[in-house]
Amino acid sequence: MIDLDPFDRRLLELVRANNLEPARLLADKVGLSISAVLRRLRRLRAEKVIVADMAVVDPALTGSALTMHVLVQMQQAGAQAMDNFAREIARHPEITAAWDVTGDDDFLLKVQVGSMEEYDGFTRRALGEDKGVHSFKTLIAIRNIIENDVARRPLRDY
Repeated sequence: MIDLDPFDRRLLELVRANNLEPARLLADKVGLSISAVLRRLRRLRAEKVIVADMAVVDPALTGSALTMHVLVQMQQAGAQAMDNFAREIARHPEITAAWDVTGDDDFLLKVQVGSMEEYDGFTRRALGEDKGVHSFKTLIAIRNIIENDVARRPLRDY
C-alpha cells in the first residue's frame, strides 16, 4: 500500500466529494501550491489510489427508473458453475453491480430497468434454469436513502 501523508489524505477527502474542484481551490484548502496538488493527484492516479474519475448520471436518463436488488441461489455452488454465472451476468447491461455473497444466497445483483415489463424480460433472459439458477428473490427499492456514497467512509490509517 502507498504511504499517504496528511496532504495526500486531505486531497483524497476533497476529490472524493468533488473531483471537478479546480486545482487552485484544492491548493488553497490543503496548503500546497497548484503544481504540488497536480503532481500529487497524478501520482495518486498512477499508483491506483484513485482508481476512477466518473460522472454519476441520473438513472432516469438511462431508462433505469426502477432499482431491484436480486438474491440468487444457484442449483450448484461449485466453482465452475459460479464462475460461469458470473461471466454470464456481466453481459447484461441491466445489472449495474453484482457480488458473490455468503449465506443462503450465492449472488446479490443490483438491477436497474425502466419498467416491470423490462424486468420480466431480464429475469427470463438472465435468471432461468438454463443459466444454473435454482431460485431468486427480488427486493424493489422504493426510494434511495444513500446511493453509492463512497466518500462517507473515512480513509484508513496504515
